[in-house]
Amino acid sequence: MISLRAFPAERRNPAEIPISNCNTQLIPNLIVMLSRTARPALRAAVAASARPVAPQAATYATLREIEDRLKSIRNIEKITNTMKIVASTKLTRAQRAMRESRSYGESSNSVFEHAETKALESDKKTLIVVASSDKGLCGGIHSGLSKKVRKMLAENSNADIVVLGEKCKAQLGRSNGKHIVLSFAGVGKDVPTFADAQAIADQIVLLPTEYASIQIVYNKFINATSYEATPIEAFSEEAIANSPNFSAFEIEDETLGNLREYTLANSLFWALAEGHACEQSARRNAMDNASKNAGDMITKYQILFNRTRQAVITGELVEIITGAAASEE
Repeated sequence: MISLRAFPAERRNPAEIPISNCNTQLIPNLIVMLSRTARPALRAAVAASARPVAPQAATYATLREIEDRLKSIRNIEKITNTMKIVASTKLTRAQRAMRESRSYGESSNSVFEHAETKALESDKKTLIVVASSDKGLCGGIHSGLSKKVRKMLAENSNADIVVLGEKCKAQLGRSNGKHIVLSFAGVGKDVPTFADAQAIADQIVLLPTEYASIQIVYNKFINATSYEATPIEAFSEEAIANSPNFSAFEIEDETLGNLREYTLANSLFWALAEGHACEQSARRNAMDNASKNAGDMITKYQILFNRTRQAVITGELVEIITGAAASEE
């Protein structure tokens, strides 16, 4: 602030001082004092006008976006970790059920192997039963089944499809919808039981078309990280009756029908149990990979956030130091 002590008391109000009474020697001194005092303020004003505001605001917006992205990725990581733990717990039960069903299925197959039962060659249709489920987030386990079925249809187009589960139904419905004659929903919610397989077999037996053979396509459990789409044969009544080691016995038609239906239910139980174990294993692996990827993304975004924040703080410090230096001048 300019001091007025150098001026007489009667001259402190410029409005009351006639111009003719002003001392002409004081005017240049006053101009010099004003210019020296206003110089730092002018420099600061010029620097402020030259400094862009938009990049700083954009930097703060970028920090907010990175922080929001980090928060969402952390939430996703929590979900995938939880799903991985749940799938690991369910996998133990699924493997136990798979071992039990496999013993039933292999025993049934050994009976027909000793009986030398073979699928009959005829002009009748083949029925393909696809054992999938309603749930996703398990990698390409369902698409592998659909790919296998499409390959089988390319080799033999005279076939119908029964789909267990909504996932393969949606995939095959887009490309081979005309072949689907029956579908089941609510598959894969829990560990399959023989009662579930029996209910499905009852509906398949009631289909009006007589099929030469029934092939059940399922995911065969190899180990905790691999599986393979595999078909197993469920023989028709005619094929069982014409077996070399069965034809030597007189078997009633009702008994033959019951044997065929039981064999179909047994094979379905085996396929569903193995498929369920493969699904839980694939889901655990998928969630594990998702959690690892989320962790990598969190690390990268955290580094980006720290660098951006450091740049903002450095810029603000530079502005403070520059302003302080300008004010000292």
